[in-house]
Amino acid sequence: MRYIHRMVFPSDDWSTRHSVAATARRTAELVNALAVDEQALAPGSRAADAGVPGAEEGAVAGGGAADTDGGTDADSAADIRTREALAAVLRAYGEAEPLTFTADDLAGLRAAARRLREVFAAEHADVAADRLNRLLADGAGTFRLTSHGGGTPWHPHLDSDDDAPWAEWFLASSCLALAVLVWDRQRPPGGVCASPGCPRVYVTEGRGPNRRYCSRRCATRERVAAHRARTAQRTSAPSASSPSAPGRPVPRPAGRTPS
Repeated sequence: MRYIHRMVFPSDDWSTRHSVAATARRTAELVNALAVDEQALAPGSRAADAGVPGAEEGAVAGGGAADTDGGTDADSAADIRTREALAAVLRAYGEAEPLTFTADDLAGLRAAARRLREVFAAEHADVAADRLNRLLADGAGTFRLTSHGGGTPWHPHLDSDDDAPWAEWFLASSCLALAVLVWDRQRPPGGVCASPGCPRVYVTEGRGPNRRYCSRRCATRERVAAHRARTAQRTSAPSASSPSAPGRPVPRPAGRTPS
């Protein structure tokens, strides 16, 4: 279960931390953090190189260690990395300590992340909306306003209770933010990185052209790889002036043409 502690933020600071755009970005970061145990994010992989929080052994994005209450000595290294990555993301977005995740919490959060990834993978607004509608029908409660006992400004929730399990909160709050983005922009809320081997998802900011990569790092790497491939192709191609170039006759010495 989640335990909401009273937190006092200046109203403008709280609103910035919990805006629709910030919540959507938090969703993308949590989806990425929950993928740290996938094979694609193993240490040394391109996804790890792309900077997925926790992808490297023992890495904790943002610093600090997560409270792993509810875990056991048999917890896998992947579970430990996932707990640390989750705590780092939530801490960065203003969630209160302690940030604890039981084994059931992790299982539920991973299941929610897999379903939310399908929304980011949608290439058209119609598809994104259909997937969000299914998620809202399956995992959202009644629309309500809460101030968490006076600890925050009033804001909307779709989970059943302020102390709802982590997975329910994650799915409901994410669907709410992503649905508003689809409504406002009439296009998918984000995408999956186009760099081969990088499974990170991202949020499309503003109304400019759609992005293809999760970060400048991935975009630069792909541009460099494409440039090197073109250079290698030009280098290995036969020279147009070479006598062996296909389709070109071998020049004969000047003089009489043999009969």
